[in-house]
Amino acid sequence: MKNAIVLCSGGLDSVTTANYVKKKLGYKKITILFFNYGQKTILQERKFSKKCAEKLNAEFIEINLGWLGKISNSLINKSGKIKKIKRVDLRDTKKESEKFYVPCRNTIFLTYALAFAESLFFKKKEISDIFVGFKNEGKESYPDTTKEFIKQMNKLSEISCKRRFRIIAPFIKKDKEDIISLGKKLGIDFEETFSCYVGKNMHCGFCLACKLRQEGFYWANEKDPTKYYNEK
Repeated sequence: MKNAIVLCSGGLDSVTTANYVKKKLGYKKITILFFNYGQKTILQERKFSKKCAEKLNAEFIEINLGWLGKISNSLINKSGKIKKIKRVDLRDTKKESEKFYVPCRNTIFLTYALAFAESLFFKKKEISDIFVGFKNEGKESYPDTTKEFIKQMNKLSEISCKRRFRIIAPFIKKDKEDIISLGKKLGIDFEETFSCYVGKNMHCGFCLACKLRQEGFYWANEKDPTKYYNEK
């Protein structure tokens, strides 16, 4: 019986991924892997990643990558002016999204996940599949969230590990509204997810992540239960 390692930030996409792995794919043993890399929203992300683990009866493991936050110039880690995004701005988000890019973040996360999977194989002879909540970002995607990136990371797994561990992004072709619709069917309480880039206690309501979250609910024709600091 295979095990699943799910990289989870407490966000809508990764929490839905974890629930999908448990409830639809039928993995019995799940580990939620959470990364602390000095993000400003660490408290909320940790809170909802832990809640996700509790609800799925999964193990929760936190990995400290403080040095990544120190070398990052991303507004996820550093202070700076956050643009108040409007719907019209979502037509072209490339310039804005670059402000939140963390260098090689997903490459680093998945390398740690592969090391963890290999350690479980050595200790317990357990085979683990690794899941990420990447979704369709189109031409504006970060370089470490694409189908090609997943393909190359799987090639790395083949040549760098004693045994191949699959890296799977089940929603890589899905849009945000598709994930929300699936999450509703899986019984997810979206109030127990956190997608904001900058809000320490609640969603700010105006950063790029918040606006994409709002649009997702709109196009999914679902009521957005999120409490935003700025509702406009």
